[in-house]
Amino acid sequence: MEIIKSLLLGIIQGLTEFLPVSSSGHLEISKLILGFNYENTSSLFFTLVVHLATALSAIIYFKDDVISILKSVFTFKKDENTFFALMIIISIIPAGLIGYLFEDQISSLFDGNLTLVGFMLIVTAIILFFSDRVSDKKKKINFMSSVIIGISQAFAILPGISRSGSTIGTSIFLGIDRGIAAKFSFLMVVPVILGSSLKLLVDNEINLEQDNLINYTSGFIAALISGYFACKWMIVFVKKSKLIYFSIYCLIVGILSIAVSNLYG
Repeated sequence: MEIIKSLLLGIIQGLTEFLPVSSSGHLEISKLILGFNYENTSSLFFTLVVHLATALSAIIYFKDDVISILKSVFTFKKDENTFFALMIIISIIPAGLIGYLFEDQISSLFDGNLTLVGFMLIVTAIILFFSDRVSDKKKKINFMSSVIIGISQAFAILPGISRSGSTIGTSIFLGIDRGIAAKFSFLMVVPVILGSSLKLLVDNEINLEQDNLINYTSGFIAALISGYFACKWMIVFVKKSKLIYFSIYCLIVGILSIAVSNLYG
């Protein structure tokens, strides 16, 4: 039974990290449905494992871009790849600051509050609906746009606000090319996940329990595979202006979450 839960949560994490439906919101809903407890150290390690898997899936999908960026950065080239890396670094500062300064307040939001999740999913639905109606433009990322996109990512700390939905939506509103917007959104999450995972390891005394090794492995593989395909699919959806489907989905799930919370709360 625990293996099945691990597989399901891995798939949910992988899909919802890149599809604009809020991974945090869906994990909160899934925790309640599956009865999965994130308060003990083994569960914290599982969370770390599936998040690292999604970061790796983005790296694998954009491996050519990642290799080119790393080559330029480590050879100190002043080219487009180095500039792109710099913009990613700038974009993660707002979320990093908010996460550091308001850690306790943020943690208190992840307590199975389906009403909050529901309302935030509706906000995500609104963002996706209007961004899907913005005319295509071909601007590139610059300093100001990376800061604004970073701020939108910071708001996605709230459970129910989709990180990819808010960052891609903001990019489209700013007139950035949809393909660049998606790539920037997916690559900017990698250092965020790596940083938060490192902090999780430092702040918590996590022991790798042999009995749970198969659960960690199952969750990691499920998140890695589902994350890779979610990343691939989302690129297509963004370029073809198909975000409306995710908007409808988030609206329905948001309303249902609020209804269930009020019914059983």
